Amino acid sequence: MPDHVHWLVQLGDVTPLARTVSCMKAASTRAVNQQRRMPDVVWARAYHDRGLRKDDDLRIVARYLIANPLRAGLVERVGDYPFWDAIWLP
Repeated sequence: MPDHVHWLVQLGDVTPLARTVSCMKAASTRAVNQQRRMPDVVWARAYHDRGLRKDDDLRIVARYLIANPLRAGLVERVGDYPFWDAIWLP
């Protein structure tokens, strides 16, 4: 998505979510700023998270996230969106 990112991740026991998000934001900001050759703010400070319980249907959540570009009118087919990737896709 042009203005936000969706992740469906399973956290381990070592690194908390806040640290994971912070590392992703820092690494991607460095990459963007190197490519642009100028410092800029890329991310907002806050983030929104939603924890899934075991009874939540992961398939429904995954499909919702993957179809987001389609609902936003960015593509006509889900497979046409060039910026998504999945290790597990039901």
